Amino acid sequence: MQPDYPARFTRDTGGTEAEWLGRLAGACNGHPIEIGERRAAIAIDGGALVLRWRPLPPRRIALMSMPRLEVEFGFEQLSDEARMRFMRYFDLYMQRGGG
Repeated sequence: MQPDYPARFTRDTGGTEAEWLGRLAGACNGHPIEIGERRAAIAIDGGALVLRWRPLPPRRIALMSMPRLEVEFGFEQLSDEARMRFMRYFDLYMQRGGG
């Protein structure tokens, strides 16, 4: 999680598109989702979050290769409070354990 979520930002995320899509509905916590080609629109409290993603070259560390995506987040007509509430849940849900 981060302390602030601007209306527009981009993230480099680990995983494949299939893994991302497999977690997306749960991360949206019951909000209606429209999924298109490398795009999703989530209705939130009278506003929306539009996500766009694209595959990036894998991250390589020695012989290990990790798939990754660039994900653009764009909030529309959503209060700062609603954006923070949504993203806190979204980030906690999308976290993957390690160790």
